[in-house]
Amino acid sequence: MKWVYLFIAISGEVVATSALRASDGFTRLGPSGLVVAGYAIAFYFLSLTLSTIPVGIAYAVWSGVGIVLTSIIGWVLFSQSLDLAAMIGIGLILAGVAVINLLSGAAVH
Repeated sequence: MKWVYLFIAISGEVVATSALRASDGFTRLGPSGLVVAGYAIAFYFLSLTLSTIPVGIAYAVWSGVGIVLTSIIGWVLFSQSLDLAAMIGIGLILAGVAVINLLSGAAVH
């Protein structure tokens, strides 16, 4: 369940961060509510995750996957472009998360 909780936390954070753009500086009620709810879900499920996954590992996975998903959402929904350097950087982030999860003894399996 620890990885399911982390996935829910990541999803909540990605939804909330994406809704920030749509909230137009918290002037639109619907997206603003989504921001608050998304971050509440994210932090609650991250707190559940931290009872079994070390904080550094959980945060590395959360931030790495969150960056990738948020970048994809920005590209698809908001027509924000990613240049070659950005795509290489995102690839390196994904590689780092993979190394932590596949090769590090610090990750809980």
